[in-house]
Amino acid sequence: MSSSPTLGLIHPLVPAGEEIEPAIAFYEQKLGFKVIHREGDPLRLAIVQRDAAVIYLCKNSYQNLGSPTSLRIQVNDIDQLFAEYEAKDESIVQEKLEQKPWGPKEFVVYDPVGGCLTFFAIPG
Repeated sequence: MSSSPTLGLIHPLVPAGEEIEPAIAFYEQKLGFKVIHREGDPLRLAIVQRDAAVIYLCKNSYQNLGSPTSLRIQVNDIDQLFAEYEAKDESIVQEKLEQKPWGPKEFVVYDPVGGCLTFFAIPG
């Protein structure tokens, strides 16, 4: 008897504007991601990673991408991550860290082209 397929991590394609370098700089300098791949000359795709979170930053004209993009990223120590981002540049935090009525503790950051990143933790 075979087991059911298991879904793994999601690696979203995120529109990064017509110039990807500012998006790369934002994800590296403000959010602590590292570039693990660059593709194209001129650059049309960059893959950034922090821990298990992987995001494909795509030039807007590279594919038909939904805009605005909205992602939810689960975090194990949300208080520490929030403090890290506020220390780097408190202006990037659009919604402060708070416990939501539906359960998670979360905060929101917008990237340079308007992508919404919600970092959240499920109370344990």
